[in-house]
Amino acid sequence: MAGMETSKVRPATPPGAEAVPPFTPAPSRGRVYGTSRTVRAGDVTPAGRLRLDAFARYLQEAAEDDVADTGFQAPYGWLVRRCTVSARGYPRLWDRVRLRTFCTGTGPRWAERTTTLSGRDGDLMQATAVWVAVAPDGRPAELGPEFHRLYGEATGGRRVSARLTLPEPDPSAPGAEWPVRASDFDQAGHVNNAVHWEAAEDLLAGLDWLPACAQMEYHRPIMPGDTPRLVAGQGADQVPFWLVNGGGRLASGRLARYARPPSPVPREDADADPA
Repeated sequence: MAGMETSKVRPATPPGAEAVPPFTPAPSRGRVYGTSRTVRAGDVTPAGRLRLDAFARYLQEAAEDDVADTGFQAPYGWLVRRCTVSARGYPRLWDRVRLRTFCTGTGPRWAERTTTLSGRDGDLMQATAVWVAVAPDGRPAELGPEFHRLYGEATGGRRVSARLTLPEPDPSAPGAEWPVRASDFDQAGHVNNAVHWEAAEDLLAGLDWLPACAQMEYHRPIMPGDTPRLVAGQGADQVPFWLVNGGGRLASGRLARYARPPSPVPREDADADPA
């Protein structure tokens, strides 16, 4: 049942290398921005575990603070394309945590940002997200020389793809209405990307394990008038899920009990514009 997670639920720790997801280290050269915060009552489940949607909000705020600290006045906004969260453990209520965020790759019109959350016992969670630069007319925009001056050194010249790889919904998977609220919409006029992670929390409330890996891919924004449904598959060690509207995908996600290396993206797709 939703909201019934118990304090006994912990990330699975199976034997072997899959037990601990690999984290990308901060670059030795280039910009790394750090900030700290306390896990508050509005960020946790009834059992006191940091929720994934709250972590997604931490990521947004760290990125916003990073850009503000540079003074960069970009002629475009950002829309998240995909995000992968790896977890060795989860912070709890009143924990003091530190976030370090840095750019780990670019494409012509998008950039990858990696953010590591650390607690008293070391690195706990890491998120890698691809963000697309979007001009005021809604089209993808070139990152521009100022972005590369500020963030390019940290990438080491690494190129990344904006391709989406999660499968389409299983036609036989059960689904239910997933209503959105007025407070879910942000200044861009669509549902904020952190809200999508609440769907993952709805599913986690019915599981007896926490994910070592969680993924979210964004196909199109949830707009006023949309009537999303949450569709979920079933599996012993992973749960695929989708937010759909009519016959189209809004977002695709996956919760995995064990850490597994991501599927490689062909090099030739690294510079292809997102569909």
